[in-house]
Amino acid sequence: MKTLPTLAALALTALLGTGAALAQPQRYEIDPDHLSLGFLVDHIGYAKVLGMFRSARGSYRFDEATGTLSDVRIEVDTASVFSNQRKRDDHLKGPDFLNSGEFPRMVFTASSARRTADRQYEITGQLELLGKSQPLTLQATWNKSAESPLGGFGRKPYVMGVSARGSFKRSAYGMNYAVANGWVGDTVDLIIEFEAVRQ
Repeated sequence: MKTLPTLAALALTALLGTGAALAQPQRYEIDPDHLSLGFLVDHIGYAKVLGMFRSARGSYRFDEATGTLSDVRIEVDTASVFSNQRKRDDHLKGPDFLNSGEFPRMVFTASSARRTADRQYEITGQLELLGKSQPLTLQATWNKSAESPLGGFGRKPYVMGVSARGSFKRSAYGMNYAVANGWVGDTVDLIIEFEAVRQ
């Protein structure tokens, strides 16, 4: 017959095991219909050009119980660049800038993230662009997680909303066009807003 301490230990082990099973990171896929990936770049000091990429996708893992974020991956189609001016967009797709014909993807990956406040994260990873990989840090805000009211009939999707900001030097990737004369800024400011669906 098992003693009371032994039974208590078994019960505690079972409870801890259950908690560990529940606290597993869930996979989230970014909803491409609710993804905005924009950028700002200075133009001769007069103003900044606001552009965006119209085609991108991504995923990550998130444990809502512990706030642990991991396995972040965002892929961007470089030919989808849009700045509301056709001639400029064609130039951005060309060899002076994104060289979309040779490098059709820009990819950000991060294995983990550091939680800096209740809903604030510092995501340090690698940005691959023009065949080169350089460090990139995103400051992200976990805006909201809830069952979507727009799910229609049946089970409604569980959605997480995120805002992220970051910046990088394009010259670090060999994109040096008009950097020396200051006509086009070297710093690219990123603006990322998305909703992701728990799988």
